[in-house]
Amino acid sequence: MKLLKTLKTINKLYYTIADLQKISDCKPDSLYVALNRLIKQNELHRLAPGLYVLPERYGEIEKIANSIYFPSYLSFESALSRHGVISQIPYTLSFATVLKTKKMRLGDYQVEYRKIKEELFGGYEVTTDGLMVATPEKALFDMYYIASFGKAGFDFQSVDTGRIDMKQVEEMLKQVGIRMAEQPLRKGEKIPGRV
Repeated sequence: MKLLKTLKTINKLYYTIADLQKISDCKPDSLYVALNRLIKQNELHRLAPGLYVLPERYGEIEKIANSIYFPSYLSFESALSRHGVISQIPYTLSFATVLKTKKMRLGDYQVEYRKIKEELFGGYEVTTDGLMVATPEKALFDMYYIASFGKAGFDFQSVDTGRIDMKQVEEMLKQVGIRMAEQPLRKGEKIPGRV
């Protein structure tokens, strides 16, 4: 199929309907028929309504999620797990953003974008493949930050403190008036002693 050959020559993480219309020059009805055929043949995946990816790019879901809602960076439990600071592998990919908090499903993945203050947005590195990921210390800070408002639960005792600079985390928390939690918190519970 001509559309599939064209998509494979373009180096793009994902395609929107608008992208596909420009690429294919098809009428909308014909395009949807072609897309459904490609999906049935496992030549294309529908990540979300109006959002498509080639099978070879499906493994780059973190990068796709990072670029869909920009600016954002992988943080919270997702970054802590990626850095080996916690042993659990979270079901949800969690990103920090200055935009409105948002949840979405991308293929088999649940993705959550959590709003933080603009002045707290930062402390991330860009990986060699272009994914923006919080440093271990910033990811833990971000976790404390949203937990301090009761917006997330987290077992802070599960943190491998040997893999993270806890003094740096404590210093960052002090700057925004948050004390370190001594015990696990459920969503809705606030860190005691928040200033």
